[in-house]
Amino acid sequence: MRPDWDEYFLGIVREVATRATCDRGKSGCVIVRDRRILATGYVGAPSGLPHCDEAGHMLRDVIAPDGSVSKHCIRTIHAEQNAICQAAKFGISLNASTLYCSMEPCFTCAKMIVNCGIKRVVCNKRYHAGADTRELFKKAGVELKVLSEEIERYEKQ
Repeated sequence: MRPDWDEYFLGIVREVATRATCDRGKSGCVIVRDRRILATGYVGAPSGLPHCDEAGHMLRDVIAPDGSVSKHCIRTIHAEQNAICQAAKFGISLNASTLYCSMEPCFTCAKMIVNCGIKRVVCNKRYHAGADTRELFKKAGVELKVLSEEIERYEKQ
């Protein structure tokens, strides 16, 4: 059966994610307007710098409001950030576009999405810390569509 447009672009997100260089967050992103791809991005270190696959993770403790501690790799740039940077580098406006990604964007990516004028976000899964993102998108008028209620979880390290 032929996929609808959201399924089609999320399939491309899965393929883009295969280029990710941090095994903790094999995420991809595709930004689209009028059913045309404007930019793509995947999780990886800044251009020209060692990747997690080469140099190992740069893990830092993050303390959640409930006091729980999780590990985050700070060596990488998120897939959404890389796609937005790619568009900026080549002078591509993202106004009124749709962003497709592996999971709900983190709060930092969500703020960038709002400021770029992206109007719709479609993702495969929930993000374990996605509540702030959902609230921000609601206030900013960014439509959020999540295909699965499954929550993305990272291994403890």
